[in-house]
Amino acid sequence: MTASADFWFDPACPWAWMTSRWMLEVERVRDVTTTWHVMSLSVLNEGRDDLDPKYKANLANLLGPVRVLIAAEQAHGNEVLLPLYTALGTRIHVQGRGIGDGKGDVVKEALAEVGLPASLIEAADTDRYDDAVRKSHQAGIELVGMDVGTPVISVEGTAFFGPVVTPAPKGEAAGKLWDGVRLVAGTEGFFEIKRTRDRGPIFD
Repeated sequence: MTASADFWFDPACPWAWMTSRWMLEVERVRDVTTTWHVMSLSVLNEGRDDLDPKYKANLANLLGPVRVLIAAEQAHGNEVLLPLYTALGTRIHVQGRGIGDGKGDVVKEALAEVGLPASLIEAADTDRYDDAVRKSHQAGIELVGMDVGTPVISVEGTAFFGPVVTPAPKGEAAGKLWDGVRLVAGTEGFFEIKRTRDRGPIFD
């Protein structure tokens, strides 16, 4: 029987990128189908005064690509989210180009690679899609609570932040981690396992 998962991501988050690449590997080695959704670090961190000033100043830039993703989904269906996310994430994280001002070459190139209209870039500069961004974001956050970030994964109705892992496991190692996630998801009253990260994302 095919398992189901829902995955919420912000394309700017390197840890969400790592987890998303693991999830794709899981689909290769386990019978599971993932539905992809957008969330927003900009929305998540609204009104917070405890953030690093440089990070806080960049939050406005993070909203542009999220708006473009939502606009693409509305116009072309949910199935475009993963390829557009992959095109964005490859440039932002693997190529190390960053997100820039959120509406520049990285987004334009990603749209072109996926074969989506260049006009979708206009969504980055308008609040027209913000209600839909918030709705998608809130759908994920309501499953896990406010004290988490991206990614959020819902496994057959039980949601978690994470798993946060680097490098993304490959082959059967990816499958075994998925088996563990399903195990804890099916454990009544299970909430978290956590330790301090001692390395950054490894994009290989």
